[in-house]
Amino acid sequence: MSGTTSTTLTFEVDRSSGVPVVRCHGKLVAGVSDMFYDEVHQLIPGTKRIVLDLSDLTRVDSMGLGALVRLYVSAKSAGCRLELVNLGKQIRELLGMTHLWSVFAYVGECGTKIV
Repeated sequence: MSGTTSTTLTFEVDRSSGVPVVRCHGKLVAGVSDMFYDEVHQLIPGTKRIVLDLSDLTRVDSMGLGALVRLYVSAKSAGCRLELVNLGKQIRELLGMTHLWSVFAYVGECGTKIV
């Protein structure tokens, strides 16, 4: 899945561990954030936990952050836990600056196994 050529976001969903792990690559910014939200939102009804692996996400803007918050709210109201792993410096700073650290479940670094 990808957005426009100037701001590309790609991601894939790995279900091999029994927990959907969404591995994101590129930029979660205006123009692609709604598509990202729509795709990940479809996973919520079928699981109690979703992991967003942000290790290859290079940038998040306010629209991308909004998509993450909307996913969190949708997941929480459906009894699903949304977890963030492998946050880059820019994303950590953005979550700190917006006081959203306490909102998201941050698991830390993600190895090959999600438990």
